[in-house]
Amino acid sequence: MLFITGWFGVTGSYAERNLAREQSDIEQIMEMSLLMQANAAAKQKRQLARGTHAKGVCARAEFEVLDVTAGRAPALAARLAKGIFAKPGVYPAIVRFGNADSTKRSDFKADVRSLSFSVDLTRDGTAVPDANVGRQDFSMQNATTLPINDSPAFLAIMKLLTASNPAAGLWSLPFKDKLRVIRTLALVQVQSHQAIKPYQQLRYWSTVPFRHGPADVVKYSASPSPDNPSGLLQRKSPDGLQDEVIRHLQEDSKMSSFDLGVQFLDADRMTYWGKRLDANFWIENASVDWKETEVPFHTVARLTLLSRSQLPPDEDEATYFDVTGNSTPDSTPVGSINRARQPAEVASRKARMRGQQL
Repeated sequence: MLFITGWFGVTGSYAERNLAREQSDIEQIMEMSLLMQANAAAKQKRQLARGTHAKGVCARAEFEVLDVTAGRAPALAARLAKGIFAKPGVYPAIVRFGNADSTKRSDFKADVRSLSFSVDLTRDGTAVPDANVGRQDFSMQNATTLPINDSPAFLAIMKLLTASNPAAGLWSLPFKDKLRVIRTLALVQVQSHQAIKPYQQLRYWSTVPFRHGPADVVKYSASPSPDNPSGLLQRKSPDGLQDEVIRHLQEDSKMSSFDLGVQFLDADRMTYWGKRLDANFWIENASVDWKETEVPFHTVARLTLLSRSQLPPDEDEATYFDVTGNSTPDSTPVGSINRARQPAEVASRKARMRGQQL
């Protein structure tokens, strides 16, 4: 895996970053995302589902912002206390656990798992500094990075996924796009073949960076509490992971929680293959890991599920997450993948909602 990552690398695409091309890539990505969404629905003879993370379960939760000044050096505390994390408060939240695939398959097929949640900023007496939106959304998965590095890699893999003959589609790609696809697929294989565990036992990462106040950039991680309850997964059921979350919500007296941490981009402390690179490198390349040994996470909040709070089917279907559209000025997403994914996600959501109204 290290050989594959290092050999194909990412510095070439970083050096060749072209914003004019990126806009063209984004338009094509949006078109192909809609095609992939429609193809998945047609193949399974069902209505349109989410373009990715098609299968999942929603519940209500509580998001508690902790006192980030407690026990910390003043400089670090001041750096952490930005946006929603500026002062302690408790906010309602909606959580969705899911699988990354665009098709609705068995929970025991190899896949990446996701945790997405929205924090309602309007239903607490604590004002959020400079917030101009009613909620802040988070989207995470149980891998430290995205397998797709940037918009050129995103477009290349979408061409393959929507091709009528994937093998022929791969060999028809330009050489650099072949390398991008092979690198992406290699990372997908590693990330999707992790041990299968209940959703409430997994750790999740944002994989992509976000602003944290006017000067900093961070990634997020949600770490499960060591005593989160879980039962044995029922492997005879194709919905075993989903069933276990529902059982947990209905039966357990203690509800699962996750500590949310932020990881600062400190370019002078971070290395890629032994080299120090500027901040733009770390922002623009979504498949490059920010090593925790170099830049640790700092816990700033806690997300706790609420008992017996599974959303009914109609609310579940209406739920969506948009980390760009639902972000405060202090938490806007940055980087090539964040710029590329939002138009496709919005178009996919609109298509799904129209399908539900027919």
